Amino acid sequence: MQRRHQKVIEEAPSPFLDDATRKEMGEQAVALARAVDYQSAGTVEFIADTERNYYFLEMNTRLQVEHPVTELITGLDLVELMIRVADGEELPISQADVGINGWAIESRVYAEDPSHNFLPSTGRLVYYRPPEDDDRVRVDTGVYEGGEISMFYDPMIAKLITYGTDREEARARMCTALDRFLIRGVSSNLSFLSALMQHPRFKDGNMSTNMIGDEYPDGFDPSDMLLNDPATIITVAASMFRSYRDRAAQIHGQLDGHERHVREDWVAVIKNQHHPISVVPVEGGYDVRVNDNTYAVHSNWTFGQQLFNGTINGEEVFVQVERDQQTYRLNHGGSQADVSILTPRAAELWHHMPVKVAPDMSKFLLSPMPGLLVSLSVKAGDAVRAGEQLAVVEAMKMENTLHAERDGVVAKINYEIGASLAVGDKILELE
Repeated sequence: MQRRHQKVIEEAPSPFLDDATRKEMGEQAVALARAVDYQSAGTVEFIADTERNYYFLEMNTRLQVEHPVTELITGLDLVELMIRVADGEELPISQADVGINGWAIESRVYAEDPSHNFLPSTGRLVYYRPPEDDDRVRVDTGVYEGGEISMFYDPMIAKLITYGTDREEARARMCTALDRFLIRGVSSNLSFLSALMQHPRFKDGNMSTNMIGDEYPDGFDPSDMLLNDPATIITVAASMFRSYRDRAAQIHGQLDGHERHVREDWVAVIKNQHHPISVVPVEGGYDVRVNDNTYAVHSNWTFGQQLFNGTINGEEVFVQVERDQQTYRLNHGGSQADVSILTPRAAELWHHMPVKVAPDMSKFLLSPMPGLLVSLSVKAGDAVRAGEQLAVVEAMKMENTLHAERDGVVAKINYEIGASLAVGDKILELE
């Protein structure tokens, strides 16, 4: 699957091809390589229609970014083989030695903001904690915690690859690995990748290169994604909140008869929905009651950790968490939810609190990212209509076209072509 001709998800083998078509494609690829006396690793690309009619697209005379999926299902190290051939060695294998064993999926982790139509994101990697490598989870990267994601290079942070005996096992393992992948300091597409893994079309293998454009024409906001099981998010937030409260109740120097006691009944507020809950300490965790169901939560999570790792009713779960007072922002399975744990009285008052309205910034054309202003399509005094192109900002090897949000007249141009822009800079103003 790809977006704007940039690959996002790769897998091998293809869920679309049958053995006969795959064999025929392979023979055509070998014939092409022989015709040009090609001697290295390389890829012949085809495009196929719904009837498995396929057509030559191009040949990439190099190692492909997605070579790990081939390596995992064949057991071959393509990098090593490429280097040995370049050094004049003969291939130590024949075609008969190359088979397909299992399934592999690769997700490209990008520094971009899916909720703002996948605009590039730059800055310092305050946290970079990928899942640990093993024989079924692989992370290929060149970045490190504390490093800088620059506007001058490709936005790819890492490649996350998972392996399974079949496609569903590889997919499920990818979902877990994405939940465990912690990145802070820049925006990333981790939640979007999780959503793709759980999309019905991906699960069914009913995909095309246009799927992302078809399903997510305006980007992806994890807070809009329907939670598969909101009780999981609520249960994790409630157990972390109770852990914090229990810790605070152990403060030294409390007066006799005035010791702090933590109540058991609370209200979880998520997307303005109120869920009465109870949180009861038990050996090794908590019993959390939500919507008349009790969930046994066990975890070694401690206050301050940004990844919750534990079990709910015996099933392992990974949830990323950011805490702000009594509100927890949780990311799990492609969804993002803000959960506030309040007393019943506070929850009632919360329900009646006025909502702060954001200021109207529609008269400004704001730079959505750090970048270079490469062109302006208007000048002061020009009348523009909503949707009309106003400027182009370049960042991370990509040009991003900016459009007018409303009709108006250009009152002022604040930057000249070639200017370096920061996020939120007012490129121009409308009357």
